[in-house]
Parts: sequence; structure tokens; C-alpha cells
Amino acid sequence: MTNGGLARYLVATAITDPDKGADGISAFIIERDYPGFKVGTIENKLGCRASCTAEIVFEDCEVPEENMLGTGGGGGFATFMKTLHGGRISIGAMAVGIAQGAYEEALNYAKDRKQFGKTLSRFQAIQHMLATMATEIHAARLLVHHASKLRDKGEPYVVEGSMAKLFASEIAMRTCDKALQIHGGYGYTKEYPVERMYRDAKVCEIGEGTSEIQRAIIAHEILKG
Repeated sequence: MTNGGLARYLVATAITDPDKGADGISAFIIERDYPGFKVGTIENKLGCRASCTAEIVFEDCEVPEENMLGTGGGGGFATFMKTLHGGRISIGAMAVGIAQGAYEEALNYAKDRKQFGKTLSRFQAIQHMLATMATEIHAARLLVHHASKLRDKGEPYVVEGSMAKLFASEIAMRTCDKALQIHGGYGYTKEYPVERMYRDAKVCEIGEGTSEIQRAIIAHEILKG
């Protein structure tokens, strides 16, 4: 669970009525001091290391009925999915931010670093990489803004949110890869921030539904018409 090792309150889902399938899932507020609640392993992650990701263990953990979110039980799965749909826009925005940071680092490095008597920014190969990065980041940002506006207006945004998340996360990976390449050997060291951005970007293709899941959602919705 994200920040599970630090959080005072957590939200978890559990099956409360097995006969109802997904409609029999409810969401609960869990308090850290409940008997039977325990924080397990703190994950040693590739990126986003400032965020604590922890295993949460429940052993005969009793939760008061009033801690159930919603009324009448059930609805937990629908609430969870609604949160996921909105969260995908957030991941898209996060990906755009990482990509923008990596692009700016690469741009500044290319302007300063000299090879063969001239800065890297004067080599056409580097110029093309920077142009591609800038264009793709701009497109990703527009997708995220569009999905955000739809959500703010209360209009359907499932497809647009998945598109924004899918495109922005993959652009973040491509941008960080190019930024590291422009830095050359220095980019592979911790002296420059692009190696961290490269590691951080990967989770955007995984969290809130992988890229494969986003393509499945988009395909399902557009085929449904």
C-alpha cells in the first residue's frame, strides 16, 4: 500500500457478500492502532523511493461497522474503480512533470556541454531529440488537461483518462531515455538527476493500471461505440 508504513488511516476493500460478486465488495476505513493490524515489509523500490510502499498484514483484525464507506454495504468496487479512473489523470500529470524535468535537464546540458569545439545543442542529432521531446511532452500535457476538464465538468472521461495516462507515461519513459542519452556517461551516474527521473518514470506505466490495461480499456470503450 502506498504510504502504508506512515499512514494513520487507510482504506481497504473486503468481500462482505460473496454471493453478489463485485457488488458484494465494500470499502472500509482502517485505523492503524486496531488489534490485528500490522505493517509488514517496506519495499525496496527501483524508483519513487521517497514514497513508502509497505505490505499491510491483517490477522483477525476487527473493523467497526460504522467504518464502512457508503450505506448498506457493497459499492466498494464501484468506488474503487471511480478512484482509479480519476487517479489515472493524476498519474498522467505526474508523468508529464517527470518528462518536463528530464527535458529541461537535457536542454540545459546540451547548451552547456561542449564536444569537438561546439556545444551539443549545435549537433543536428541532438536538436532532433530535443524537438521530439518537446513535441511529445506538449501533446501529453494537452491530453491530461483535456481529461481533467471533462472530469471537472462532470462529463464522462474514462477513455480520455486512460489515453492521457497511457500516452503521458510512455512519453515520460521515452523522454527520460533520450535525456539520459544526451547526458552520455554522466547521465548514468547519480551526479545528474536524469538517472533518478528515468527510474521514477517507470512506475507511471504500472500504477493505476498498466499500459496494457489502458489499451484494453480504450479498445473496449471505442468498440462499444
